[in-house]
Amino acid sequence: MVRKPVVSTISSGGYLQGNVNGKLPSLGGKEPPGQEKVVLKKKITLLRGISIIIGTIIGAGIFISPKGVLQNTGSVGMSLVIWTVCGVLSLFGALSYAELGTSIKKSGGHYTYILEVFGPLPAFVRVWVELLIVRPAATAVISLAFGRYILEPLFIQCEIPELAIKLVTAVGITVVMVLNSMSVSWSTRIQIFLTFCKLTAILIIIVPGVMQLIKGQTQHFKDAFSGRDASIMGLPLAFYYGMYAYAGWFYLNFVTEEVENPEKTVPLAICISMAVVTVGYVLTNVAYFTTISAEELLLSNAVAVTFSERLLGNFSLAVPIFVALSCFGSMNGGVFAVSRLFYVASREGHLPELLSMIHVRKHTPLPGVIVLYPLTMIMLFSGNLYSLLNFLSFARWLFIGLAVAGLIYLRYKRPDMHRPFKVPLFIPALFSFTCFFMVALSLYSDPFSTGIGFIITLTGVPAYYLFIIWDKKPKWFRRMSGKTFTQFQDLLRDHVVENPSICTPTPLKV
Repeated sequence: MVRKPVVSTISSGGYLQGNVNGKLPSLGGKEPPGQEKVVLKKKITLLRGISIIIGTIIGAGIFISPKGVLQNTGSVGMSLVIWTVCGVLSLFGALSYAELGTSIKKSGGHYTYILEVFGPLPAFVRVWVELLIVRPAATAVISLAFGRYILEPLFIQCEIPELAIKLVTAVGITVVMVLNSMSVSWSTRIQIFLTFCKLTAILIIIVPGVMQLIKGQTQHFKDAFSGRDASIMGLPLAFYYGMYAYAGWFYLNFVTEEVENPEKTVPLAICISMAVVTVGYVLTNVAYFTTISAEELLLSNAVAVTFSERLLGNFSLAVPIFVALSCFGSMNGGVFAVSRLFYVASREGHLPELLSMIHVRKHTPLPGVIVLYPLTMIMLFSGNLYSLLNFLSFARWLFIGLAVAGLIYLRYKRPDMHRPFKVPLFIPALFSFTCFFMVALSLYSDPFSTGIGFIITLTGVPAYYLFIIWDKKPKWFRRMSGKTFTQFQDLLRDHVVENPSICTPTPLKV
């Protein structure tokens, strides 16, 4: 039994809109409540789809993951193999999602596919860990890279204090949250500019690296596979770092309902984007090793800065700034995209309606952003960058593997299902096996970080029965839920908007 979406009574002059006649409001639409059907507009063309995928993939990963990959593989050659394999695996995962996205034409990505195939309990657990683990930890990881790179020009001759990094990171997170709370248009305009910064940062590294290769600077590629042998425990962590850098190919599936002609646009956008990113990432890593040895890379906390200092002279100061802007773009894009997941989960009755409410005049998912803010801050001050990566990767790849395994299940369970785009069965089989293999081995490689992620994931099961299945909740619980809902609206009315007129909503039935 799944809780039906709650209908909230909001006046036409109100500023926060929830479910209206069983419909959720459009994210960014301007329709007055009750006057016309509220739907998500199909505004994502092929070019915009490509920019969404490339813009969300290229972020902090290519600038922080090379150290993690090399550390867990033991050699330059093996690290380049891992980067290439991760690109191919990500392409396999993306192609599997292309079939799912063109067969199940609903927004929500992993959550929607797990709901369709395996039912409400696994889907609820997925959105539960997204809210508690994946999104806060992912934002904290990217933000830490932002904080380190933005301070790098100020601490050229000495180590950057960790406290300074975290304080600047906290400021960056706050700016992103405020931006996504105040304006969708400004958020998207800034994202376009930051996507340009991402590509500029990559090209600043690749072009000098290619020039180094032309000059014959290949000494670090001699005996490329010599060094410490990769262990069975290190490889899953190496894949975690590599796959993290490629993560983002699934975000177009979060907004399938807004894609024009999704049967053609989704697979084409995915193939073009993954080809561009894979080639770019491998060339970036090759560029690093034309100038930096494996030992020097492992000692560097900011690989792109170390590389630029060797080759670019005074212009090297521009590199950390571009990298920081790239990370800021990923922070902004991640927070912007996850609102769609909250939107769909609330539509299915798996999240409180409060988290799907949208500011009527600003068209921003204000409550969802506000809930993410303290969770992200907790992640930021409770762990370091690499432990957070392991922490979030466990939950992320467990459910992505489950969603792709669902594609195989649908092939046999619903063979007559309309599939405009269809991949060979070995592609989802290999990808889902790799995801589950990484997840299983990571429990041995880093039992503390992944163990905590595993325990928090399991808490979604009792939460599902408590909040979704259990109808006969005590009156005090219902009153408290309704009061919390009303007070939150009052808080937003008093501190965010001027002269609001919000009617008392129906008490929240969590």
